[in-house]
Amino acid sequence: MNEDIFDVLIYLFENYVDSDIDIIPDTDILQTELKAAGFNSGNISKAFEWLDILALHEEPTFKTAHNFRIFCAEECHKLDMECRNFILFLQSIDILDSVSRELVIDRAMAIENKHISIEELKWVTLIVLLSQPGEELAIAHMENIIYQEASALLN
Repeated sequence: MNEDIFDVLIYLFENYVDSDIDIIPDTDILQTELKAAGFNSGNISKAFEWLDILALHEEPTFKTAHNFRIFCAEECHKLDMECRNFILFLQSIDILDSVSRELVIDRAMAIENKHISIEELKWVTLIVLLSQPGEELAIAHMENIIYQEASALLN
């Protein structure tokens, strides 16, 4: 049995977002499919809630240029130094802007795990970028980061 919402989110990404499927089934059909794939109802519900909150985000009327970010104690506890540096690195190479950076942090903090691994953070980042219009280049870069590292580990 799959254990957490990351598995649900990755399953949805790999089977619907990153595929050639034009029409995504409705929530009930997806939930039935996820249960059949071995995910428990609680994690399925949490994953859909996580995605719903992400979808509710409203684009600000203006975007700020690079700004300084101080992580609070709770964020430092959940996101280790490697994760925090990775977020700042993504912003420095323009994969994230200040708005998407904050969304990534918010969605990472919303995960119930005590700590978020760098691999989990990469997936959170990709899913956040997928929810934002006009981020095709950033999405492509993020997919390369995720899949090149996986490929390097296999070789």
